[in-house]
Amino acid sequence: MANTDKFILIDGSSMLVTNYYGNLPKALLFEKDPEKRIKLQSQIMHNDKGQFTNAMYSMMRAILKIMAEQKPTHMMFAFDTTRDTFRREKYPEYKGNRGDTPEPLKEQFANMENMLEEIGFKVMYDDRYEADDIVGSVVSKYEKEIPSYIITKDHDYLQLISDYTRVWLVQTKQETADELQNKYGAEFGWNKKLVNIPDKAFEVTPSTCLKEYGVRPEQIPDLKGIQGDSSDNIPGVKGVSSAAIPLLAHYGTVEKIYEAIDACEDEKARKALAATWKENLGITRSPLKAMMEYRDMAFLSKDLAMIRRDYEIPQDLEAFKINFNKEKAKEQFEKYGFKSLMEKL
Repeated sequence: MANTDKFILIDGSSMLVTNYYGNLPKALLFEKDPEKRIKLQSQIMHNDKGQFTNAMYSMMRAILKIMAEQKPTHMMFAFDTTRDTFRREKYPEYKGNRGDTPEPLKEQFANMENMLEEIGFKVMYDDRYEADDIVGSVVSKYEKEIPSYIITKDHDYLQLISDYTRVWLVQTKQETADELQNKYGAEFGWNKKLVNIPDKAFEVTPSTCLKEYGVRPEQIPDLKGIQGDSSDNIPGVKGVSSAAIPLLAHYGTVEKIYEAIDACEDEKARKALAATWKENLGITRSPLKAMMEYRDMAFLSKDLAMIRRDYEIPQDLEAFKINFNKEKAKEQFEKYGFKSLMEKL
């Protein structure tokens, strides 16, 4: 491996969705009435065949910029294909709070995946696994061979951070990313001109993960086990959120917290434990009762939040090498009417 090699792994679903909403006509973005929304869809960017292209165009523009600035040698995109993955079998309400994907976005998923493959990128998806499981499996397999960077908006991915892997966590605004980067980079003389990070992203390392989110990367599933995650409809332990970080700082894992609870033989011992938590960990409202009541939910929630790393990857690292085909890119850009991107080639 050359010492300039660099692997960028992109959460394709997250990127496409962000670019869809980021490039919608304002009238449609703020319209609440479903019927009016459908009428306004004709204003969404589309090609001469009437295929919607607003998300694809913005995402492709972002990818070309990332390639020009980051110069990766290897790249991959992972997409979700369905919400009915193995997690739904364990917990049917998983992601049950999300509305249907709008039709103009739905059709762009298949077209974007196709376009990326045509141009020469590695694209992966599976009906049983989510995009983060695929990325987690790929990065775990190759991170010691090649420095790896994951681009996503999704905090679940923080658990994949290691000495070899960074997460470029995309923020809603550039100012937020700059603030975070300055907050943790100032002590090392961080300078935006010197450090090359994609737009709106904040680079999370093992130490910044602990400082900013209160837990080490490998504790992210434990944190969600207790706090839950409303975006994925993961329940966690009702009424216990602020106590999660001090408990995990002390015990390390959800399992170890329950070992301490189970070691209490009676009510008196449990009261003593709650008093110790208050005194030593600064936990004012005792989470003990809730932790006991929702034990099953704590373990289930941790399991749902845990990225799997056992997805079968038959290819070797060579399969992820960028094989960008300019002619194919021109064809695709013509097909979808991306005139301004032609010049960037």
